[in-house]
Amino acid sequence: MKFKRIGFEEEFDVAEYVKGYLRLNSEYDTKIYLGTDSQNKTHHTNYATTLVFHLGNTGCHVIYTKERVKTIPIHQYWSRLWGEVERSVKVALYLRDHGIEIDSIGLDFNSYPKRKSHKLVKSALGYVESFGFKGRVKPDMLPAIKAADDLAR
Repeated sequence: MKFKRIGFEEEFDVAEYVKGYLRLNSEYDTKIYLGTDSQNKTHHTNYATTLVFHLGNTGCHVIYTKERVKTIPIHQYWSRLWGEVERSVKVALYLRDHGIEIDSIGLDFNSYPKRKSHKLVKSALGYVESFGFKGRVKPDMLPAIKAADDLAR
């Protein structure tokens, strides 16, 4: 599974990179956050999945992968959001298969009942948690979702 660093074109295997990065930064209490966001454009939909390494109190490091698919029509809003969940779980499972556990999967859904995405919160959290991962939704602070949102635009 190929990812990139922001500002670089070189692709690398995400599991190898994570293991190396954690080794190089072993003196820090590092948390790994994962999330995916999507944006509809005129002729396509962009998905961006990010891994954010939170290094103690020293800052964050972000790696990502992007995928461009045929435009998902606005009336298929739920399908587009569910695609975000599936992409995040796929990365989390890949990392787990390589001996790496993430701290949480951020979901770009809102727990506030008046928000449209609220309707998928229980299903999405149930899906994520069925694999043994911790899911988080807004209004929690979701650094991987913020990074993914910036990259999907």
